[in-house]
Amino acid sequence: MGGDFGPRSIVQASLACLNATPSLHLTLVGQSPLLEDMLSGQSAVDRARLTIVPASEIIAMDEKPAQALRGKPDASMRVALELLRDGKVQACVSAGNTGALMALSRYVLKTLPGIDRPAMVAAIPTQRGFCQLLDLGANVDCSAEHLLQFAVMGSVAAETLGIVRPRVALLNIGTEDIKGNQQVKLAATLLQAARGINYIGFVEGDGLYRGEADVVVCDGFVGNILLKSSEGLATMIGQRIETLFRQSLASRVVGALALPLMRRLQADLAPARHNGASFLGLQGIVIKSHGSAGVLGFQSAINRAVIEIQENLPERLHGRLEDLLT
Repeated sequence: MGGDFGPRSIVQASLACLNATPSLHLTLVGQSPLLEDMLSGQSAVDRARLTIVPASEIIAMDEKPAQALRGKPDASMRVALELLRDGKVQACVSAGNTGALMALSRYVLKTLPGIDRPAMVAAIPTQRGFCQLLDLGANVDCSAEHLLQFAVMGSVAAETLGIVRPRVALLNIGTEDIKGNQQVKLAATLLQAARGINYIGFVEGDGLYRGEADVVVCDGFVGNILLKSSEGLATMIGQRIETLFRQSLASRVVGALALPLMRRLQADLAPARHNGASFLGLQGIVIKSHGSAGVLGFQSAINRAVIEIQENLPERLHGRLEDLLT
């Protein structure tokens, strides 16, 4: 029931995913009368693979996590996580309050052994493909030990995508050993001593986009700013190019010739296509969608959940964490 646009775009995205994936079954959690009204007129085939579970309470986007944790036992977010805990669903996807989702996920699902805090990770486009960036905002203040755990989880997540010996780097203001704050320097020392991690050192923001690392680790404060800035920059560049192509007859002719390539580039870099950050380190699959995501964006978040189910990500993480952190 969360997100900037409420359940309407979520319902539409769910129906689109069901049409695209015949084996998929989805459960919508929230206010039943409202959801039923939005689904009226759908075919019996669609509804056969779509279940509604009632939840009477909603967690507001600006609500404090502690309040959501203690005061709303029948919130749609909590009910969805309890369904995951009880094995009635295989993943939870939410566009709601990030802090509340993290707090409830830790309380309901618990973390994997050896993990203090889950981390949000998402794929960032680079010149060479993609980079797994974490944390994206779940943990604003992190210790060096937390950054080490993030590196381990990010490395395993990259391996599930087919990357052999993922290159792991710490995001820093320079690549020299003397650069960075004490937290990052201590994390570097821990990573240099960690076995089974292909740690390559520090990487700067521009190095991330050049594809110098497969996994880039930072605290959630820095990661969230980097992510939102990147999305805003990609949108601004696309809009500026469209404006330039409309300024004169000559530019419109050039724009018409370049249109297929521009559309392909915009599609590759569109934030909606890469929407859906995974909460790594939990005993279950939880995907956080942007609150501002529309139909296409929420479809991407659902598709990410499907991939993690197919890859059996929590179990694979558990096995590797035992080897790397013990």
